[in-house]
Amino acid sequence: MPRLSEVIAALNALWPPERAESWDAVGTVCGDPDTEVNRVLFAVDPVQEIADEAVELGADLIVTHHPLYLRGTTTVAAGHFKGRVVHTLIKNDVALHVAHTNADTADPGVSDALAAALDLRVTGPLVPDASDPHGRRGLGRICELDHPMTVTEFAAHAAKSLPATAQGIRFAGDPDATVRTVAVSGGSGDSLFAQVRAAGVDAFLTADLRHHPVSEARETAPTPALFDAAHWATEWPWCEQAASQLEAISDREGWHLRVHVSATVTDPWTSHFSSPGAPN
Repeated sequence: MPRLSEVIAALNALWPPERAESWDAVGTVCGDPDTEVNRVLFAVDPVQEIADEAVELGADLIVTHHPLYLRGTTTVAAGHFKGRVVHTLIKNDVALHVAHTNADTADPGVSDALAAALDLRVTGPLVPDASDPHGRRGLGRICELDHPMTVTEFAAHAAKSLPATAQGIRFAGDPDATVRTVAVSGGSGDSLFAQVRAAGVDAFLTADLRHHPVSEARETAPTPALFDAAHWATEWPWCEQAASQLEAISDREGWHLRVHVSATVTDPWTSHFSSPGAPN
């Protein structure tokens, strides 16, 4: 079995920490570099439920997309939920590693996994990484559909293709408009409207779309159809993609790792009711 340091080196080769945004907190949160790793669990959120799942599974390492401590901390006391996660992991010899914005812009990255889940054909990054001579890395992806759909049909397709959440899929735009090209960005994407308009796509699917940015975007031509999915649902497909990448490395290195993807829904919303008489 490989040591934790060897597995982390492989993960850092997939998602180099230096490619993370300056405000991000990626890398190894806890874990002994000399500990052997046999079982790895991938998940989106490093919450207590995932820590408990890792312990029950007998995992030696959790790899999450979201950081545990994004803005730093002065304590890991178990009186706070994040401290309880750390205590749970250390007591049970479970390491935690984070790949966040360095996984967003990777090749393949979070948006590649999202596009694959939606059966979209990727043609290139939405916001290219200028340091990539091959032009494949970057934030978001520009995609094509194999067959055109209406906005309503694509919304239904997205709702069926992505993991089920209380939110489902919201959309803004003409329900009967034709969708042939789509920009996607896993996670919060309403800062990318200018790039989406410049790409000239028919639609944009992302998460966490807020009222004012969407309202302003709809008043600015050209206006693609906008699809708002749950944040967790747009990033969970990356867990399966990342697990496959690590499995390939394990096979090549003869590590015989057991790699798992958590099916636990850690989206924070638990239910949804449509307003009676809502126009949409």
